[in-house]
Amino acid sequence: MIGKKSIFALPKTFAVTLQEHLSFLNISKTEQGTAFGNKFITSSETISSFSPVDGNQIASITLTTDSDYEIIIKETQQAFKIWRTIPAPKRGEIVRQFGEALREKKESLGYLVAYEMGKSLQEGLGEVQEMIDICDFAVGLSRQLHGFTMHSERPQHRMYEQWHPLGMVGIISAFNFPVAVWAWNTALAWICGNVTIWKPSEKTPLCAIACQKIIGEVLENNNLPKGISCLITGKVELGKQIAADKRIALVSATGSTKMGKDVAATVGARLGKSLLELGGNNAMIITPNADLQLAIPAIVFGAIGTAGQRCTTTRRLIVHDSLVDELILKLKGAYQQIKIGSSLDETNHMGPLIDTDAVKQYLKAIVAAKEQGAEPIIEGKLLTDKGCESRCYVSPSVFLAKNEMPIVQEETFAPLLYIIPYSGSMEKAIEIQNSVSQGLSSAIMTTNIRESELFLSSQGSDCGIANVNIGTSGAEIGGAFGGEKDTGGGRESGSDAWKAYMRRQTNTINYSTELPLAQGIKFKF
Repeated sequence: MIGKKSIFALPKTFAVTLQEHLSFLNISKTEQGTAFGNKFITSSETISSFSPVDGNQIASITLTTDSDYEIIIKETQQAFKIWRTIPAPKRGEIVRQFGEALREKKESLGYLVAYEMGKSLQEGLGEVQEMIDICDFAVGLSRQLHGFTMHSERPQHRMYEQWHPLGMVGIISAFNFPVAVWAWNTALAWICGNVTIWKPSEKTPLCAIACQKIIGEVLENNNLPKGISCLITGKVELGKQIAADKRIALVSATGSTKMGKDVAATVGARLGKSLLELGGNNAMIITPNADLQLAIPAIVFGAIGTAGQRCTTTRRLIVHDSLVDELILKLKGAYQQIKIGSSLDETNHMGPLIDTDAVKQYLKAIVAAKEQGAEPIIEGKLLTDKGCESRCYVSPSVFLAKNEMPIVQEETFAPLLYIIPYSGSMEKAIEIQNSVSQGLSSAIMTTNIRESELFLSSQGSDCGIANVNIGTSGAEIGGAFGGEKDTGGGRESGSDAWKAYMRRQTNTINYSTELPLAQGIKFKF
C-alpha cells in the first residue's frame, strides 16, 4: 500500500505574478501573430488566447493573412541563401545563444506555458528545460554532421557522401507541448542549415510569440537575416496551406492521426518530405514479476500528467490477472492523493484540460466506455468547485475493460486509464499491447530479465519507444522520439534524427587521366 507521503515531489513556490512574467517575456494584451525574426506584422483579423486555468482572456492575437504569408515565404527564401553558407559550427553558436536566452527566461516562459496550456507549473518548467537540452544537443551535433567515404571500383577515384540543408522547414505543432516540440525541430533544422516557419496551435499562440521574440533578439544581436526563424498564426486552413506549398521542403507536423494523414497525403502528392508525430494509445504491461511499489508512481504520472494530454500518456494497463485486485487497491489509494486545481499552484498534481471541447470529449468517452461494458473503478467527472470556474477541470478515470472495446482502441486525450487483465504467458500480454493501430510508446514492469528482453526483442513491442521499469510518458533528448503505424513513423530530437532535415548527396571524384566507365563499359569515338 502507498503510505501517507505523496507519490510526487514538488518544487518550491514561485512568488512572481503572472503580469511580471508576461512583462519579462515582453508579452502585452495585444500581440501580432506573424513575424520574421523580431519583425512583427500587423493585421486586422484576431483570435483570443484564453487560459484554461481561470478562463480569463490573456491577450488578443492577430492572424496571418495570405499577403502576410507571402511576405514570410519571401523573407525565408532570402534568409536561406545566407544561412546555408554559414559553417555548421557557427550556426551551432547561434543555437547556443538561444539556449542561454532560454535559461534566462526559463521561469517566466514555463509559467506562461502552464497558464496558457494548463499543464502544471512543474511540467511547464520541464518543457522549457527540454528546449534548453535540445539546444545543448544541437550545439554538439553542429560539429558532427558526418558523411561517409567509400572505396570506388574505379582506379584513382574517390567516393563520399555529404549532407546538405533542405531549405525551408515548416513546423506545425500541437497545444499540449506548445514550445518544446518546436524547439526539437528548429534546433536541429537550424544547425543543419535550414530556415523554419512555425505554425503553432491556435490554442497556445502566446507561447509561440514569446519564443519568437527570444530568438528574434538573438538573430538581431548577431546581425543575421530575420527570416531564419518565422512565425505564422492561424487555424487549420493555414496548416493545410503549409502542407500544399511546394516551396516548403519538409513539413514536420505533430497532432492527431487524422490530421497527420491529411498532411502526409498533401505533402506526398507534391513529392515533398514529411515528419509526422501523431497519436498514441500507449500501454504498460504489469507481469507477475513486477515491483508494484515502483509501478504505481509510473502509472499515475503516466495517466494523469498534463491531464492525460500527452501523446505518450499511459492509456492501457495490461495486468496479469493474479495482480489485478491488488493493483486496483493500490491505484485507488494513489488516486486519492491526486490534487487537482490551478496549474500555477505547485501543490497540485493535475491542472485543467485545454478547453471545454476537450471536457465534452472526455465525458463522452466515459459514457461510451460504460455503454460498451467497461466497469468503472474510478469514474471521472466535471469539477465545479471553487477555483474551477473555467469549466475545464475534471477528475481522472480508471476503468476495467477489454482491449477489443471500440473506445479502448481510440485515443481519448484525457486522464482516462483502462485496466485490461491478461492470463497466461508474456506473449499474450504483448499481443494485447500491439493490438491497436497506434505505435508510439510502451512499457513493461518486471524484475525478470527474460520478460524484459522478450519485450524489447523483434517479437515484443511494436512501438517506437519501449521502456523497462519506467513509464510510457516522457522522453530524453539523446534518444530519437517517435513511433510506428498510425503514430506516423517520424523521429525527432536525438540520435541521428538530424538526417530528416537534410538531403544526402553522393560524390565521385576522378583524379586520374582516364575516364573508366561504370560496369566496365567501353565507349569509343
